[in-house]
Amino acid sequence: MKKLLVIGLISAVLAGCSVNKELVATGGSKADGTIELSFEHSPFETPIINEEKGLELAKKRCSAWGYENAEKFGGQKQICTRFGGFGGCALFLVTIQYQCLDK
Repeated sequence: MKKLLVIGLISAVLAGCSVNKELVATGGSKADGTIELSFEHSPFETPIINEEKGLELAKKRCSAWGYENAEKFGGQKQICTRFGGFGGCALFLVTIQYQCLDK
């Protein structure tokens, strides 16, 4: 019974917890019409992002540059920004890129 409890606790810790993450503008190019939105998370977190809110933020940024709309590029980029004590990553930066559109 104790063995089952220990296995359950380890599974819960390793599974991590879902955490809402806010997308923030971290880069872009007016000339290229691109916007980069990012968030950070640890390896023990399961990040949840509001993609609609991210698209609205990208549209707002694009509009400030004279574009009419924006759309998400496919995929996302994840890099390790802080390494942990055992060689693993302690903090990830995830970046999603959006393309500004004239129509």
